[in-house]
Amino acid sequence: MGKMVIYPGSFDPITNGHLSILRRALTIFDSVTTAVASDPGKKTLFSLEERMEMIRESIRNDDNVSVEPFSGLLVDYVASKKTNIILRGIRALSDFEYEFQLSLMNRKLNRNIQTIFMMTDYRWFYISSSIIKEAASLGGTISGLVPEIVCEKLKEKFGFQ
Repeated sequence: MGKMVIYPGSFDPITNGHLSILRRALTIFDSVTTAVASDPGKKTLFSLEERMEMIRESIRNDDNVSVEPFSGLLVDYVASKKTNIILRGIRALSDFEYEFQLSLMNRKLNRNIQTIFMMTDYRWFYISSSIIKEAASLGGTISGLVPEIVCEKLKEKFGFQ
């Protein structure tokens, strides 16, 4: 078995920025497990099942990528997958500050866990799931920023055709 990385997140919804990081990770790692957080404390627009379905559809042509739900401590999930690497995407300095804090806490919880930060591709620097949802809720065009399945699901969710 080759080197696997865990790419965790809520992915509510997955964006082309997420997919760019995931696909670039495949040039470094043998496989990527996209770990979709099922944290009941976080309010999401899409259910866990819907988020996983959109990711699976978006990566259907990508070999060596899997999608799984996870709950609880990320470090415990990572260790259970027999790897020690977490992949996190970074857009801006504000992302780094938050992710750095999380990384340090994860290292405190499990010294064997390593976090790899990957900068987003410049084309996706300005997008986030939150911005995508806000634009879509107001009828904005998000085509080209998210996979087609996400466009469709957001239109359904917000009642646009």
